[in-house]
Order: sequence, then structure tokens, then C-alpha cells
Amino acid sequence: MKRFLLSIFAGLALFAAPALADQKIKVGISGGDAEILWAKVKEIAAKDGLDVSVVVFNDYLLPNAALDAGDLDANAFQHRPFLDNQIKTRGYKIVPVGTTIIAPIGLYSKKVKSVEEIKPGALIGIPNDPSNGGRALLLLQAQKLIKVKDGVGLLPTVLDVVDNPRKLQFREIDAAQLPRSLGDLDAAVVNTNYAVPAGLIPGKDSIAIESPVDNPYSNFIAVRERDKDAPWVPTLVRAFQNDAIRQLIKDRLPGQIAAF
Repeated sequence: MKRFLLSIFAGLALFAAPALADQKIKVGISGGDAEILWAKVKEIAAKDGLDVSVVVFNDYLLPNAALDAGDLDANAFQHRPFLDNQIKTRGYKIVPVGTTIIAPIGLYSKKVKSVEEIKPGALIGIPNDPSNGGRALLLLQAQKLIKVKDGVGLLPTVLDVVDNPRKLQFREIDAAQLPRSLGDLDAAVVNTNYAVPAGLIPGKDSIAIESPVDNPYSNFIAVRERDKDAPWVPTLVRAFQNDAIRQLIKDRLPGQIAAF
């Protein structure tokens, strides 16, 4: 009788446990630093029975479109202001399920070595998507180069610049193209995941860098709203929010990004 009961309980335990042994998912990420981190995440997740396939994108608009269309199960590349704007403009039903990193955005130049050296009328490149373009303008405001209109929150545009003492000119460029455009600009605000592959090291090569303290631009893993309670979601989040990932960030990406 004891053996019989034990076999029943064992069967119930197997039935109740999430069956991840054969679970395969696709996760969309941005190229650059994220590829290093997600190679390790893939290893960690595999130990818990989750087979993660990583899909690399070099465009900020595609990962949410792919997730919404069902071509991905999750993505990990964006911050909340970006997702909020995408939801507002495209109607995506996508939600964050776990924080990952903060990658401070930086101001870079091949022509000057400090913010003070930026001349009147200088041409400044900023990302052409609303959330990162706004983020760039807020960085320039923090450096006292411009002032944006009060009350615009995290999404100011160049039309919201109310004080521009150096009469800076702005060129809105696709975020991925900004590092290549540096030679044609006096300076540019570049996202870290595009700066590093171009050989630009935040803090070392940047002439200004965003503070990670109380930063509203923390990145996260996102899924479709209907999948937020799927059994593989906590396994994926745990695979990133792991001491091995924290150590990898310290060892391989010091000063470039801040861990969750």
C-alpha cells in the first residue's frame, strides 16, 4: 500500500510541475552587449529545461512587431518610455515581466573632447524614435546645453526646446546609424548597444553620460499580455536575474551598463 501511495504522489507531482523539458522559446534582443549576456542566459535557462533561441535585431522597431505577430515569444531590448509609446501608437498588448539592465545613453564626438568645447551652431545627432530622441534631449538639458518645456515628461521633441543659447542644430537619425554619422556631426547622443560595437566606450569615450541613479530607462524582458503567466516566463526571468549574469556584467562590461 505504501508503494502504491508513493507512486500516486509521484505521479501527481510530475503532473503538477511545469513541463519545461521540451519548451522552446524565441527571444528578440538588440545586437551588441546583449549578445554576450544572452549567450549566458541561454546556458542558464537550459539547465532548467528551457530552450532559448536568441534572435538579434539591429532596429528598435522590429522586436515588438515580431513579438506582437507571434514570431517571438519574448524580447529584451527596451525601456518603459519606449514600450509605452509603441503601445500608444501601435496598440501592442505587450507587458514587462522582469527587469534586466540600465544602459546609460551617452554624448560622443570626434571633434571635441568636452561639452564646454561644443561651439555655437554645432550639429548634434539624436535618435529619430520618440522615446530615445526625448532621452537624448533630456541628457543635453542635464548638461545645460538646452532647456525643454516644462511638463513634457520623458518624451520631449526638438519642438519642445525653449532655450538653446548655443543655437545647436539637431539632426534626427536612426539610432543604429548614429555611430557611423559621427564624422558628419559635431556630436551625437548614442545608445550604448550601438556605441560599444562601434568601438565607443561609455564613460571613457563619451563627453557626457546619463546617470544610472533613479534612471527611468531600465530595460526589461517583455512578453505578450496573454503569455505573462506562462510557466516558462519566471524561468526565463530567473535565468537573467542571476548572479552569473551580474558577474559577467562586472567582468566583461565594466562601466558600460548597470545590472538590475
